[in-house]
This record gives sequence, structure tokens and C-alpha cells, in this order.
Amino acid sequence: MITLTDDPDPRLEGALEQGLSDYNEQKVGRRDWQALAVAVNDPDSGAPVGGLLGRTTLGLFFLDLFYLPAHLRHSGIGGRALQMAEQEAIRRGCVAAALVTIDFQAPEFYARHGWEEIGRVRSAADVERIFMRKMFTK
Repeated sequence: MITLTDDPDPRLEGALEQGLSDYNEQKVGRRDWQALAVAVNDPDSGAPVGGLLGRTTLGLFFLDLFYLPAHLRHSGIGGRALQMAEQEAIRRGCVAAALVTIDFQAPEFYARHGWEEIGRVRSAADVERIFMRKMFTK
């Protein structure tokens, strides 16, 4: 049975991750998917207010989500968080990184930090998704 839904069964993500991990391990002989996160916490409460989430796998770092509240932008914290994530990815053996941003988000920020645009896709909402990569040198 095939089901289309906007409310997926919570077990679906686990089933997909397990299936892909098993398949990838059969093909490349290793299983190395690992989450990578950098949290930016409120200094008073300690609660997370921003940061980034990503993952490393098979030599690549995927930056999935990155957000800082407006009062922390242009303070250097974002650059430090990104550098921390990249250094950890390199330590894990990654040779490159990839992300998708939107034209009104932070493509200039990423470019200042050595990321390069590799493609764009315009959506019906008249915004562009920008695909970027960064090659890590050894």
C-alpha cells in the first residue's frame, strides 16, 4: 500500500534511515552517518536560541539548518559556528560540504566563508533556492 500524507507516521523516518544505511553499507563497506550540531545558547537561561544542524556521511558534510536571531547576526557568532562545524567535518574525514539556502537568506554569508554557488532553482513563489558547496583542502 502507498500513502500520500502531510502527517507521516513517526516510524517512517527511522525506516528510511535504516534502509538507506543498510544499502549504503552494502555498497561502500561502512556505516558512518553522524549528526553534527553547533548550538548557540542564551547566556542567561542556557536555552538554545540558534545554531546549526547537519550531518556527515561518506566524506561529505551536509549543512541542513542554520539560524541565528536578528540580534546575534553580524556579531561573528555565525562565522564561528560555521567554522566549528566545518572543522569537525574535516576531523571526521569530510572532503567537501553542501547546503541549500534561499536568495533572501544568507548566500552572501556563505560566500564570505568560502562557499561557492553551484546552481539555482526558482520556485513558484518567485524565490530562488541556491545550492552551494565548499571543498575542504588538506
